[in-house]
Amino acid sequence: MVHEKMLIDLRTLGVKEGGVLLVHSSLKSLGAAYLDEMNDAGINAIACVIETLRAALGNAGTLLIPTLSYASVPVGNRAFDVRTTPSDVGAITEYFRMMPGVIRSLHPTHSVAAIGSLAVAMTVNHERDTTPVGGHSPFRKLRDLDGQILMLGCGLCPNTSMHGVEELAEPPYLFRHTLDYSCTDANGEGHTLHIRRHHFDNKHGEDIVQRYDRLKFLLPEYIMANGKVLDADCHLFEAKRMWDVAEKIMRDDPLFFVDGYC
Repeated sequence: MVHEKMLIDLRTLGVKEGGVLLVHSSLKSLGAAYLDEMNDAGINAIACVIETLRAALGNAGTLLIPTLSYASVPVGNRAFDVRTTPSDVGAITEYFRMMPGVIRSLHPTHSVAAIGSLAVAMTVNHERDTTPVGGHSPFRKLRDLDGQILMLGCGLCPNTSMHGVEELAEPPYLFRHTLDYSCTDANGEGHTLHIRRHHFDNKHGEDIVQRYDRLKFLLPEYIMANGKVLDADCHLFEAKRMWDVAEKIMRDDPLFFVDGYC
């Protein structure tokens, strides 16, 4: 089912028909009225969100949703199966990765699932990277294809693409150890991946705070659109422009997007 009001809101916000769209999401942000409407009609609320996003993109579009598994694949248990390891970043992401026709990139902590015309191209070869958001990752490919990023009711802080910017600038807090991961692909074949894992703590072992929300002060309206999708406060922006602005800032001030590093 396509939700007509949600579809209108997505198009009004600026989702491009035929484009490549990466979505970070919060289901509950869409509002109790939407969830009650779906429940009363016996419709799966998550499936409706995904179908409506795909309708906004059209038949030629591609939908990407991060299926990060850093909690399910901790340092003490470095085993990942692209077919069964759950996503740790919300109900929409977990439902999406298990949908028929969805392809998931092979990465133990920062996989992305995709469906649509460029799904294979966007997800292939992620396992070749030695970092979570490297040159073969769907996040970097999104930038290179002038794709869009939609923050659907979750604010700006969960913007995983910012980790890719950090990997380019290499601030002092980002990398510490390279770890081996045992990964199983969609065909059941095993791979050992050597990954430089992100570490967001300071020299004293204390957590630092990621402040990607500071992008709202850096991205003007012609780069980032702000508006509602149902009850959800949303941000939509061009991936390449966001990367360019954020990288320039980080080259000048490597600690601009964090608090608590010392």
